[in-house]
Amino acid sequence: MNRQRFAPLAMALCVVVGILLGLFYSNHFASGKLKIINGGANKLGNLLEAIQNNYVDEVGLDSVIEKCIPLILSELDPHSSYISAADAQDIGDELKGSFIGIGVSFSMQRDTAVVMQVIKGGPSEKTGLLPGDRILTANGDTLNGLPNTDVMKKLKGERGSTVKLSIVRRGEKAPLSFTIVRGEIPVRSVDVAYMVNSTTGYIKVESFGEQTYSEFVVALAELNANGMKNLIVDLRGNHGGYMHIAIQMANEFLSRNKLIVYTEGAHQPREDYHSDGKGSFQRIPLVVLVDEGSASASEIFAGAMQDNDRATVIGRRTFGKGLVQQPMDFKDGSSIRLTIARYYTPSGRCIQKPYEPGHGEEYEMEILQRYERGEYFYGDSIKQDGKEFHTTLGRPVYGGGGITPDIFVPEDTTNFTPYYREAVLGGYVTQFAFDFADQEREKLKHFSAVPDMQKYLGKQNLLERFAQYAASKGLTRRNLQLQKSRVPLERYLISSIIYNAKSQQEHIEYLNLDDASMLRALQVIADGKATPKAGMRY
Repeated sequence: MNRQRFAPLAMALCVVVGILLGLFYSNHFASGKLKIINGGANKLGNLLEAIQNNYVDEVGLDSVIEKCIPLILSELDPHSSYISAADAQDIGDELKGSFIGIGVSFSMQRDTAVVMQVIKGGPSEKTGLLPGDRILTANGDTLNGLPNTDVMKKLKGERGSTVKLSIVRRGEKAPLSFTIVRGEIPVRSVDVAYMVNSTTGYIKVESFGEQTYSEFVVALAELNANGMKNLIVDLRGNHGGYMHIAIQMANEFLSRNKLIVYTEGAHQPREDYHSDGKGSFQRIPLVVLVDEGSASASEIFAGAMQDNDRATVIGRRTFGKGLVQQPMDFKDGSSIRLTIARYYTPSGRCIQKPYEPGHGEEYEMEILQRYERGEYFYGDSIKQDGKEFHTTLGRPVYGGGGITPDIFVPEDTTNFTPYYREAVLGGYVTQFAFDFADQEREKLKHFSAVPDMQKYLGKQNLLERFAQYAASKGLTRRNLQLQKSRVPLERYLISSIIYNAKSQQEHIEYLNLDDASMLRALQVIADGKATPKAGMRY
């Protein structure tokens, strides 16, 4: 009975395999190989025709194929994936570095779309929208209660098209009306860059998209003009992106003919990528910050710096993605990202963590397993199962599971209590911070320096005000836990308020003031140990 039940799915899977293989080889390989594939593809094509013409029930093969393609790719490796036509535009915009819209970031607060940031130079800024504005309608359609994705669809559109917004603004008695002409809006991946002190610059890279390298170079130039003598590049939480962007960024720091990365696969001959010696910052002392969220292109950059003994890597072991995907587009706008090779750091290590085809959930859970075995807290708990390799100076490094930093910095959860976790995970902190920032927006926007804003917020009795607010929303007050978690809770409250009232730049600047990895990076720089030397001990 079960075999009969799943027979259509099994046949559909076979059809999809034939279609994918036929398209793949016809588009990307020579005619000699195509003849080999065509035999099987024709056979599966005949099967498809037989199903359409003879199967006992009507079969919606298009919908079945949409469901089956991800299943097939998941049987190959964890990173080969299918992108539907509906999702392709959003993913493309993120990597492209721009989209067509009105130029705001928003957050749904109590079912209302609230403008959080207005992008400089964008259509909304030119029209007069302000942070804190509530968007009620777009072209007459109410936005209240809609999911984020649906609100975005209402605000995005064709270049040059218009959208009429109804806005509620604090201090105004009646709703305001704005007609905005949609335009190209940049999606910045390097939106935090500043001088930590008189000689040390800091750049946070969020992802590796089409515009990341140019944004990175501009940030370097601006910091250099401000007296930068040392640099911290923060790749924590950066899930990666385009490999060639990571190569371009690494090239800025390496002398001529240094191997950055190489790729190789069963059908892909080895290809080496070397520095050209034209980088502008080949001698600057450099520190790279990483954690378990640093993956793919982030690991290429960090691995190149570590293996060439060009920088000190600080933080926690990276994710461990060492597979290269090639995009292949279909006519309906959907696409697949097929793994075609592995990449290797200059020492020869592949940092792809182990996986078993078809066990994607277990693969993703490996990050949680690191937490459970204490790896986030104790450096000596890091498993070094891979083969040992060596940097140019002979320092040992390991393959088989991410980039292990030169200096381990544990996650500090010392003062985390059940009250703190519930306050954060339950959304109480987020909602309180938004409400506070919204009420104090006019006052907070005048603070140009983060320390001044921090000083002001430190006098606002935030912890007590939050405890009362959270209790009114159902979070039982527990005074002992509240006091034990005072430091991390106040830090979270202040950082969230700054994020709501100002921008990502000020938000990160505040968090970095007492961030353990940042403090260690600054100490390494002060000790003259940012650039590794033979026999160096940290």
